[in-house]
Amino acid sequence: MKIRDILNNTRTISCEFFPPRTAEGIPGVYRAVERLKPFKPDFVSVTYGAGGSTRAFTEEITAGLKEQHQLEVMAHLTCVAQTKDELNQVLDRLDRSGIDNVIALRGDPPQGQEGFVPVEGGFQHAVDLIKHIRENFGFGVAAACYPEGHTESPDLATDLKHTRLKVEQGADFLITQLFYDNSDFFKLMDRARKAGIDVPIIPGVLPILSTGQIRRFTAMCGAKLPPKLDQQLEKYSDDDNAVRELGVEYATQQVRELWDNGVPGVHFYVLNRSYSVSKILENLAIPGH
Repeated sequence: MKIRDILNNTRTISCEFFPPRTAEGIPGVYRAVERLKPFKPDFVSVTYGAGGSTRAFTEEITAGLKEQHQLEVMAHLTCVAQTKDELNQVLDRLDRSGIDNVIALRGDPPQGQEGFVPVEGGFQHAVDLIKHIRENFGFGVAAACYPEGHTESPDLATDLKHTRLKVEQGADFLITQLFYDNSDFFKLMDRARKAGIDVPIIPGVLPILSTGQIRRFTAMCGAKLPPKLDQQLEKYSDDDNAVRELGVEYATQQVRELWDNGVPGVHFYVLNRSYSVSKILENLAIPGH
């Protein structure tokens, strides 16, 4: 089923996992998925590794979640280190595996590469990949957007222009980068609607697991930590268990406010560690999930 059709009928809860570095780690991904299945996610997704690595595991897990776990799956697809022909081969395999949905991303440059450089015969932007998929395949297509702007965008207006292009080329819905100040999401919604972007925009939520980790993540993606939250993280910086519980409490409040303000769904970045997301969903007790 296309996720756009699910969004027409329900407010979604979805979860994102990432592939392991080695085949020995694959069962661990399935265990994390199993722990969250009782909450009935409307769809799940599996990322590519950094710089496009581990893509074979991504395909294997994506197909397995669809076939063996009967979950609706959104496959990640990036422009990194892949020609158009190679991307077509991936899309053909996904199609044969019964996958109905993809999220089309440019992707981050491989480690050690300062800026994104497409391979010869590849795509420069997510917009180009979205257009290609729309013209040649029958997948439902999602795309990314950035409440605080992409790190490479000079300003929010330019960032919004690129987001609108993704929708114009065929993105059915958008999922945001992580953020910790809901006002940034609401401002994005306001900018998007004024710009004529009318597809569903699903907020992406990452429960905080440790102080060091979240500071690295936010520094990489250009998201900010609200001062009060940052102070609490500093207070418990040497106690990962306390930070994890703080992360559960903060995300519960964050998602509750988003849900009460009518978001079309919430997408959880699970990081293959299901405890926090399961506690948040227990706290929220969202009907049907």
